[in-house]
Amino acid sequence: MLLPTNLLIGIGFLGALLLATRLARLGRRLLVASIVLLGISGFSPLGNWLLYPLESRFPPWDPAQGTPDGMVVLGGSIEPDASMAHGVPVVRASADRLITAAALAHRYPNARIVFSGGSPRLLSDTREADYAAELFESLGISPERLTMERRARNTQENAEFGKVLAAPKTGERWLLLTSAYHMPRAVGLFRMAGFAVEPYPVDWRVAGPADLLKLHVFFVEGLRRVDIGTREWLGLAAYWISGKTSEFFPGPDGRGG
Repeated sequence: MLLPTNLLIGIGFLGALLLATRLARLGRRLLVASIVLLGISGFSPLGNWLLYPLESRFPPWDPAQGTPDGMVVLGGSIEPDASMAHGVPVVRASADRLITAAALAHRYPNARIVFSGGSPRLLSDTREADYAAELFESLGISPERLTMERRARNTQENAEFGKVLAAPKTGERWLLLTSAYHMPRAVGLFRMAGFAVEPYPVDWRVAGPADLLKLHVFFVEGLRRVDIGTREWLGLAAYWISGKTSEFFPGPDGRGG
């Protein structure tokens, strides 16, 4: 309910209910505020302002640094329940994580691939990793190179379980593939888990500084970006306050805010 879309719709619904009571004046104010703030969130560049500092925190990975020994690919691209229903991997969001991982696997044929993705639903038996393995194999990746981590329900568990399965040796270089807006939170948690990774951000939503002044044509896209950005900033704060990360805003080379 803390995500802006849910919160504002909830405020509007409450306002509508109050119209039939002696608090009708308050209800009208809540209803108008909800509509106005939803409009601002959907059409203004607010979502881009939230996402841009997250996505620009880490630079693109430089291949001149040398050949990686392996990569950890975070889940969030495949919808497990829909995949089970249709019998094939169903990719709904953040497809760049999978596409880039497959491209890197072909570029570096000796690199290991650890995919970490279970299910956020406590009672679900379907796991994203099961369908990710099928997808990678269909893209020409040998199953012998794949290690599928299927228990993780959140980014902290991605880091902890992924380290156990990767078992990185001293001197090895491991890439971390996830969406650019998610990279600061992911890096902070991997550092706390003691897993040294090199950020490989993908799946950018904001093209650059010019988007900070660009209005959205599609209302839903603006709301989606506001929700994504808000969720990431809340996640950064929650993990930092709870001691699960040592930095509020992790950056390159351990530089955090």
